Amino acid sequence: MPPKQSGGRNKEKPHLNIVVIGHVDSGKSTTTGHLIFKCGGVDDRTIEKFKKEAEEMGKGSFCYAWVLDKLKSERERGITIDIALMQFETPKYDVTIIDAPGHRDFIKNMITGTSQADAAVLIVAAGTGEFEAGISSNGQTREHLLLAFTLGVKEVIIAINKMDTTSPPYSEERYKEIKKEVGAYLKKVGFQVPRVPFIPISGFKGDNMCPPEKNAPPPPDNMPWFKGADVQTGEKGKEKSATVKYLTDALDKKRNENWRWAAEEGKS
Repeated sequence: MPPKQSGGRNKEKPHLNIVVIGHVDSGKSTTTGHLIFKCGGVDDRTIEKFKKEAEEMGKGSFCYAWVLDKLKSERERGITIDIALMQFETPKYDVTIIDAPGHRDFIKNMITGTSQADAAVLIVAAGTGEFEAGISSNGQTREHLLLAFTLGVKEVIIAINKMDTTSPPYSEERYKEIKKEVGAYLKKVGFQVPRVPFIPISGFKGDNMCPPEKNAPPPPDNMPWFKGADVQTGEKGKEKSATVKYLTDALDKKRNENWRWAAEEGKS
């Protein structure tokens, strides 16, 4: 069971605004909803209610997405239309997460959400054909990264999602392929690639979302080949190396000096 939800904003922890971006159907809302659940932002009863309602509509895999997709039209169409904001906590930060729509018809809403963010999590679907659709000239993967950078979001985490749907499942080769291509585009846009963690996840099944709960049976390690992403943190000229394995770790490694460094770089 996730930790108990806090009654309000935790003033003891620094605050971060994180926007979740990416191509339509990459699993942004499902990943975000599952992350909020695992971090205690929504309780078991609510998730069970969403699972029942989603199954009744023949959309059982959408239960976590419904944590954020509250509009009737969103649930019926299975896409995010408006931005959604929710709060949760990591061990180091009080986080407001902004789920931005991926469909190009709602790009104005995506821009509104991104303009409020300190950092972005780009969700990239690893399934056969899904990554290629998103990274193509007509996809939103490139567009969202470029817009985020233009709007001043210099810190980004890459979550390579749907690893359970690769062929074979949880393929290390697919992870490397996507990391190489997305990394090249990040560099082209202007992001500092050594500072960008690439985390292979399953937003639906929960792989690599957050560390296992204490005193609970360890979850299956479906990606034993992934020991963590090596990234640089800290101010320019005072960089340190860090290894992050889980999505929550990647959020926590985005230290305050990283925000200041990124802002200074953007002004130069």
